[in-house]
Amino acid sequence: MKIHNPFRVALLATLGVGVGLLLIGSVQNLSTILLYVGTALFLSLGLDPVVSFLERRGLPRWAAVLVTILAVLGVFAGIIFMVVPIIVSQIAQLISQVEQLLQPGRWNEIVTQVQQWVSDSLPWLKIDDVWAGIQHWFTTLDVGSISTVIGNSLLTGAGAVAAGLGGAFIVLILTIYFTASTPSLKSAVYQLVPASKRARFIELAEKITDSVGYYVMGQVSLGVINGVLSAIFLTIINAPFPAVLAVIAFFFSLIPLVGTLTGSTIIVLTCLIPGLGTPGWAIIAAAIYYLVYMQIEAYVISPRIMNRAVSVPGSVVVISALAGGALLNLLGALIAIPVAASILIIYREVIIPRQNER
Repeated sequence: MKIHNPFRVALLATLGVGVGLLLIGSVQNLSTILLYVGTALFLSLGLDPVVSFLERRGLPRWAAVLVTILAVLGVFAGIIFMVVPIIVSQIAQLISQVEQLLQPGRWNEIVTQVQQWVSDSLPWLKIDDVWAGIQHWFTTLDVGSISTVIGNSLLTGAGAVAAGLGGAFIVLILTIYFTASTPSLKSAVYQLVPASKRARFIELAEKITDSVGYYVMGQVSLGVINGVLSAIFLTIINAPFPAVLAVIAFFFSLIPLVGTLTGSTIIVLTCLIPGLGTPGWAIIAAAIYYLVYMQIEAYVISPRIMNRAVSVPGSVVVISALAGGALLNLLGALIAIPVAASILIIYREVIIPRQNER
């Protein structure tokens, strides 16, 4: 191919690369805002089945949205007012127990016992030399620099908490707006599709949004079930800090694939902390309970709750969760499975039929 004006071609190519870099930089600068918008859309799709259910019972759209939002806010407000004081008091008790555990006399006693056990069981580790090196390293630390690092870490943590609360408020406002205007947003998107293909596009889009909504509601339901049952069981066996551990069970159950396993492991390990006074039988009971619960959740509870969402093969679940976590951290892991389910719908409803027609 003969280039008649190389300068013009080079100029256009340079401008194209510049525009591409500008777009990439803009997306990076707006990543936080895009994250808020994506989270709000995800949550609004999760609330849409509830709104649709109320609409089918005769409520107008605005009343169904208002009832749904007020119910969600009421539930969270009730959880905060009922659970937070208990959690604060139990965290204070946990800190007190840790402080007692780290007192010089108690700590030296535990360290001596561990050191003696390791020396008797694993003499080749030369634990005495290792411990002497650790003690020497601690004696050479600058207390002032440690205090500075701790102070900076506390300030950074406080800033992160403040930013998280601000982000949560923004997401809440966007979720309310998206939930109220879901039909108009869908209609605006549908108008971009040619009229000849619009009906098919609407059918697929409705299947995808319904699948995402049922997935979100199902995952929240699993978290509520795990949290409530954990609170009841941990209270019965007199486990330490049952309210805190129940909240851990709830939030970890929201994470697909490994959330329940991770939360259960944290709860059992917390019961193992020395000095908390957890009976040995209670630790064994907690371990057995969560082993049984994970099996019941995987084979009984989850299939019944998720039966209206699109089933995703296990290998796709693992790959999508890993990819989503790598791209968008925890949020990516949460939305990866419904995104994978949406891709599977397109694959089954569009690609395979077209291939079969050829």
